[in-house]
Amino acid sequence: MSVNPVSSLSPSSAAFTEIAGQRHDIFIQMLTQLRRYDVAQEIQNRLSLLPNMTLSDKFQQVDRLKAWLDSFRPLPPTVVAELKKLYDVRFTYNSNAIEGNTLTQSETALVLETGITIGGKTLREHLEVIGHKDAIDYIELLAQHSTAIGEWEIKQIHNLILRAIAPEEAGCYRQLDVKAAGTEYVYPPHYLLNDLMTEFVTWLNSASSAVEHPIKFAAEAHLRFVSIHPFRDGNGRTGRLLMNVLLLQTGYPIIVIPNQVRKAYIDAIVEGQQRNELSPLLTLLLDVAIRSLIEMLHILSTAQESRGRGLPFYEEMLAFLSEHRENPRVD
Repeated sequence: MSVNPVSSLSPSSAAFTEIAGQRHDIFIQMLTQLRRYDVAQEIQNRLSLLPNMTLSDKFQQVDRLKAWLDSFRPLPPTVVAELKKLYDVRFTYNSNAIEGNTLTQSETALVLETGITIGGKTLREHLEVIGHKDAIDYIELLAQHSTAIGEWEIKQIHNLILRAIAPEEAGCYRQLDVKAAGTEYVYPPHYLLNDLMTEFVTWLNSASSAVEHPIKFAAEAHLRFVSIHPFRDGNGRTGRLLMNVLLLQTGYPIIVIPNQVRKAYIDAIVEGQQRNELSPLLTLLLDVAIRSLIEMLHILSTAQESRGRGLPFYEEMLAFLSEHRENPRVD
């Protein structure tokens, strides 16, 4: 099953679409024949993901995966809907769990999909799930309209998270000084917040920020925001949503920091705050971005609606599978 690369056709041409459809069919046939059912694993094998990659290596992998993802645009509506359902639950569960919410991922799904309450769990925990999902819908709307992110948008994200829990604080900057409970890190005085947030938003929309790699920009924005700590509560969740709206606006999928790496995530924030060192947080975000991109490509590449899209992805993956069909991976 030989595959010859196609490089001279316009992506908008009928011939390009036809060849992409053929490659999709061959890809599915080859996966079936070789009994390679874990497409995500095959993508990882193609990229040769190693545990000790440098930051430069990780950026190269992300850029390659992002180029493959872009080759599937416009994304099929049914795939977009399926991914939204998946990430609404996963993002909400993990972001809330990092802050101490005890609802499991399956319980979070039940609350979002059926509206039922879970026995033994607090009302606040249920409201945190609903509020976070509302905030996800909002950042997706901001991304779809390429809305510039200002203080009003940030306050609105926070408002959606807290309006049913602490309406008097939702969308309002704190009026008292606070410390980080675990590290004694002293956040800026509350009377400086207006100036600091004005400076933050100016940086967020600056020309210098626009030329940064989107993941580096999102990492730095997240660290700057949580270090200002403009709200009394909800800064972590707001910061992770802010990070994701910046990524969505540049065509990346939502990236989810798993609760399982909570300690590494908090340690990375502390390293950034105390030593002005971004690389631990950046490394973590690159890792989760790679996982999100691979998962999206897995779902996209096998969906029937993707026929006619994704030619660069299929070309590379078919060449890889053809080369390794006689030497299957041994786990």
